[in-house]
Amino acid sequence: MNPEKRRLIIWSVAISLLLLSIKFYSFYITRSNAILTDAMESIVNVVASCFALYSIYLSGLPKDSNHPYGHGKIEFFSAGIEGTLIIVAGVFIIYQAILGLIFPQELNDLPIGMALVGFSGIVNGFLGYLLQKKGKLLNSITLEADGRHLSTDAISSFVLIGGIGIIYFSGWNFLDSIISMAFAVYIIYNGYFLVRRSVAGLMDESNPETINLTVKMLNQNRKQNWIDIHNMRVQQYGGDSHIDLHLTLPYYFDLVSVHDEVHELEEVLEKSLPGYVEVFVHADPCLPDSCCHYCQVKDCPVRKYPRSKKIQWTADNMSKNQKHYHELSHYKQKKQ
Repeated sequence: MNPEKRRLIIWSVAISLLLLSIKFYSFYITRSNAILTDAMESIVNVVASCFALYSIYLSGLPKDSNHPYGHGKIEFFSAGIEGTLIIVAGVFIIYQAILGLIFPQELNDLPIGMALVGFSGIVNGFLGYLLQKKGKLLNSITLEADGRHLSTDAISSFVLIGGIGIIYFSGWNFLDSIISMAFAVYIIYNGYFLVRRSVAGLMDESNPETINLTVKMLNQNRKQNWIDIHNMRVQQYGGDSHIDLHLTLPYYFDLVSVHDEVHELEEVLEKSLPGYVEVFVHADPCLPDSCCHYCQVKDCPVRKYPRSKKIQWTADNMSKNQKHYHELSHYKQKKQ
């Protein structure tokens, strides 16, 4: 397990437990459903942080015979669990708010409750910002998801204070349940997007951010012997990446030369992308009748046709299972 990931998530669990106690005490003295909304989300924080701790431990385990690509996908599962818990909490909060409208309760000690919720919001905001920042740095969707959830909780706490303040100065206690329901909808909305991202990762849906970074690095380090790259696929395994691609090289290269070019391309991606990166390259020979028109090799001894165009590598043409001469043919047709 990455020591920094473990330390951050342990802090998240400990602080979430402390804030959970503070918020439920605040609800106990005020009897406010709006504050109960905040407290219920803190239960989710604790459960999610505990599961996140386990998922970070599991994702850090080495590959084995049963998991040849590692255990990184548990991080997507962790984010999905957190999102589901957020949605469940939101539904329960709506239920409590409806009961509050039907059977209203007297509210007490609202200034103290606002102070306690405000303190919790400040702590959650700082911790959420730190977890999101470190999550991006360490390429951990679990830390990012936990940080995003805590940041959302912090924002809702501060808006909640404003709502409770209105109730306190106006005396309109019915607003307590209305504010509670509004926050529940907001919580469910955020939970949905966490679940959506989790499902996308588990189903190997393309991640535009990762693909675009891969394309950018290949363009920046492009070698003249790399005639084209196609059939490229990027899969995420938590913080790790697995990349498959086909690399077209001059057909007259010997095996040693092919190996050197493949190794150089692998090194470019392994050093440029975050986390552990595994690259599998399939080498293709060039086809002179088709590839010469866009081949960038200088002083090629077997060139049949002059170079007419340099094809820019993009996420679209690199992901297709075909050499780039198809794109060149389309380009010529457009010119005609």
